[in-house]
Amino acid sequence: MTRIPSAINLHKASKTLSLTYGPGEVFHLPAEFLRVHSPSAEVQGHGKPILQVGKLSVGLTKVEPVGQYALKLTFDDGHDSGLFTWDYLYQLALRQEQLWADYLEQLRAAGKSRDPAESVVRLML
Repeated sequence: MTRIPSAINLHKASKTLSLTYGPGEVFHLPAEFLRVHSPSAEVQGHGKPILQVGKLSVGLTKVEPVGQYALKLTFDDGHDSGLFTWDYLYQLALRQEQLWADYLEQLRAAGKSRDPAESVVRLML
């Protein structure tokens, strides 16, 4: 059964999207987390996800409903091509801790950084 949030709040200052599903079931998803887990082809590749680096300071500028099934998130780095379905958002919320730990491990293993300044410096070396 698809879980649709009863409230969706964009907090630009804290760069967080809050999803409320019911009493005591509120999730706070940071923009960086959503950006690196975007369902877009740019991030997911075609069966092989592309590691996103340097997204530490990314924020959300806009949240738009898409029909009755998804949200279109616009990030301040220009990314706006992924449609976050209700099911995908709920899975991100439920698995946030593990997905984030996996992402940090992938960055470490690749010798990459969340910090965009470090990513630029490494590219220039």
